[in-house]
Amino acid sequence: MAKGSKKNSDAPNPERVVSENRKARHDYNVLETLECGIALVGSEVKSLRCGTVSLAEAYGRVRNGEVWLVNCDIPEYTEANRFNHRPKRDRKLLLHRREILRFANRAKEKGLTLVPLKLYFSGGRAKLLLGLCKGKQDYDKRESKKKADTERGLRQSMMFRR
Repeated sequence: MAKGSKKNSDAPNPERVVSENRKARHDYNVLETLECGIALVGSEVKSLRCGTVSLAEAYGRVRNGEVWLVNCDIPEYTEANRFNHRPKRDRKLLLHRREILRFANRAKEKGLTLVPLKLYFSGGRAKLLLGLCKGKQDYDKRESKKKADTERGLRQSMMFRR
């Protein structure tokens, strides 16, 4: 094998999900999603690899033409001692300029929210699936719960018929 070439270069990069914000799909209607990189320090990456992160209260914010992830809790990595990070610091999201303009401006215009849906590793790099979301009202939540219950009941009845 040639120097520098990889084995199975045709194989796709598997995603390893670190954290998923399941509550976001319940509270918001996701209109559009976008995969973006996230700027992290070394101790944060180590902590992510341990699987300890909370996206529950996190959201995206546009400041000075850049998108930031606010209120995401990545706990300190115990082995990093004095080189540790602040757990709830703001983290810069890595997007192309045209993506920022298109995605973030739509959020400002229509009163939509940038919500992190999933944090994962793809090809050794930390990625964040960011959703452009519109908040659901209580009656919308009840309606979607009813719909999910009926679909679940139909699937179960179909399984018993077989």
